[in-house]
Amino acid sequence: MVVAQVDRSSVSRWNGLVTALPGRVGAVPPTVQVLVAIVSVQVGAALAKQLFAAAGPTGAVTLRLGLGAVVFVLLWRPSVRANWHAWPVILGYGLVLGTMNLCFYLALQRIPLGVAVTVEFLGPLAIALIGSRRWLDGLWALLAAAGVALLANTGGAVSPVGLLFALAAGGCWAGYILLGAALGSRTADGSGLALAAVVACLVVLPFGISESGQAMVQPTVLVAGLGVALMSSVIPYSLELSALRRIPPRVFGVLMSLEPAVAALAGLVVLGEALRPAQWVAVACVVAASAGATRIAKSPVDG
Repeated sequence: MVVAQVDRSSVSRWNGLVTALPGRVGAVPPTVQVLVAIVSVQVGAALAKQLFAAAGPTGAVTLRLGLGAVVFVLLWRPSVRANWHAWPVILGYGLVLGTMNLCFYLALQRIPLGVAVTVEFLGPLAIALIGSRRWLDGLWALLAAAGVALLANTGGAVSPVGLLFALAAGGCWAGYILLGAALGSRTADGSGLALAAVVACLVVLPFGISESGQAMVQPTVLVAGLGVALMSSVIPYSLELSALRRIPPRVFGVLMSLEPAVAALAGLVVLGEALRPAQWVAVACVVAASAGATRIAKSPVDG
């Protein structure tokens, strides 16, 4: 009887948390949500890289997306039938999400975290600049390109294959932003995100099984993978989806101007990845380009 009472009490508290969570998250300003998401995802990426020795990059990304999907499903309890009208967007979002993370982790295997995110960041920066008729936005694009050129010409210290994987992840990131806005508008809560997370897990699962196999189910690896899933998927994706419901995709893209710098700092603090001076200049170029685009985007005058 006591056990049954405790179980019912625990379920009641969990249901209350799930019911109150969307309102609590929604009360946070969208700009703060994006900044918290940035820090969370970059620290999570640094922790994930430490899993490579045990599970490999594809095993680590499978754990991240798989355990993240489990948490999302338990949290939101999505209904396939209720979200039937949104399935084209859910499938597209999940496919882009899985491919983006797979390419990013393969890049992370070969190049430092700060470099990988700086190149990947060209995706959201392109969203911020596409369609602009301001001549100054062209200068921001050139500044970002100069930053990536610096990264690609550091005396052979950066893997070209790693840069290509990061660039592919950036293209997926652009699609993630656009589809995320559509997903947020077509679903009322996190149920669409939960279903998309399952799709993303299915995308990377064959690669994880092929490379890592039973290594992914070791208790210590599972615990570490759960931490990575929370930091890299559950927290940032929930915050970003909430923010995308309240701000346009273009504004969302340029608000993330600190992403490369935060990634470089996370790589330095967590992984001990010290970038060369030229690489820090490259990161600064991309950050400055995005910050400049952000300032222009907020201007009420269209030039």
